[in-house]
Amino acid sequence: MANFEIPSEQWAQVVEKPGGPVVYKKIPVQKPGPDEVLINVKYSGVCHTDLHAMMGDWPLPPKLPLVGGHEGAGVVVAKGELVQDLELGDHAGIKWLNGSCLACSFCMQADEPLCPRALLSGYTVDGSFQQYAIAKAAHVARIPKECDLEAVAPVLCAGITVYKGLKESGARPGQTVAIVGAGGGLGSMAIQYARAMGLRVIAIDGGREKGESCRQLGAAAYVDFTSSSDLVQEVKQATPEGLGPHAVLLLAVAEKPFHQATEYVRSRGTVVCIGLPAGAYLRAPVFDTVIRMINIKGSYVGNRQDTQEALDFFQRGLIKVPYKTVGLSELQNVYQLMKEGKVIGRYVVDTSR
Repeated sequence: MANFEIPSEQWAQVVEKPGGPVVYKKIPVQKPGPDEVLINVKYSGVCHTDLHAMMGDWPLPPKLPLVGGHEGAGVVVAKGELVQDLELGDHAGIKWLNGSCLACSFCMQADEPLCPRALLSGYTVDGSFQQYAIAKAAHVARIPKECDLEAVAPVLCAGITVYKGLKESGARPGQTVAIVGAGGGLGSMAIQYARAMGLRVIAIDGGREKGESCRQLGAAAYVDFTSSSDLVQEVKQATPEGLGPHAVLLLAVAEKPFHQATEYVRSRGTVVCIGLPAGAYLRAPVFDTVIRMINIKGSYVGNRQDTQEALDFFQRGLIKVPYKTVGLSELQNVYQLMKEGKVIGRYVVDTSR
């Protein structure tokens, strides 16, 4: 078993007040509890949820001060005495679900993200925008050692989340799925997971650059909402029978796409809501929803089994995350690009700089 020298202090990005900015500073390194592990985070993906947490956009208030981040890939350097199935030196990942009670009716039925006592990385507990982070051992992702930690980091939230959404959609191989927000971090992976699952993809986003990216990742069609005169008809026409996609994955960070989805999904199709635009509401005509038997559902992050399945797709080379790496010290710049809608793919922060 490897031994690691653990410092008493570390660099971290800390949200000290609602709205930010994040403050790059040194904070103490915590020690893991009996059922926890301490992970030396090497890389962490940056999710739009991290921006929402800093801004205080959602009804659930985050802890303050807060170390954000929930896509942290690194190495186990310490563990509690109850942890039996992880060893020092193992590769592991900090996910959005940091821990759950494992005893409630949701946890017992593999719906642990719905646990009423769930701990959320980078929201209700400190997350992965620090060099050393703690998580419950039962919930950390087991990352195969042959996986590149830098490349796999975004899978720990974005990959798992879209993979779960595709499973929840019920779409079967050969069918068509529309992905709204396809050019962003989640969307770029959703296209690849969908194709790996045998689905035909219609990508929906704004701008030529995002369109080129979506096509390179394998989208069969691209609909640009910034230039389309009739988005609903254009999406329908992009399907082989002109009836609309069998499923829609809504990854958008604006409200309007959520209203449009039920207009172009085919009868008996499923609209899966994943994105969380601040203060948004979902509206759909009751008459149309009933007579066309449309399903509207939400999909949250995946459970432990979904995590391992999503990582398996990556390990087999079926998912290649488009990402750009910057130093942890540059996190506020990444948030600014997010606010301006200029992020294509995913940003990853290197905690060593």
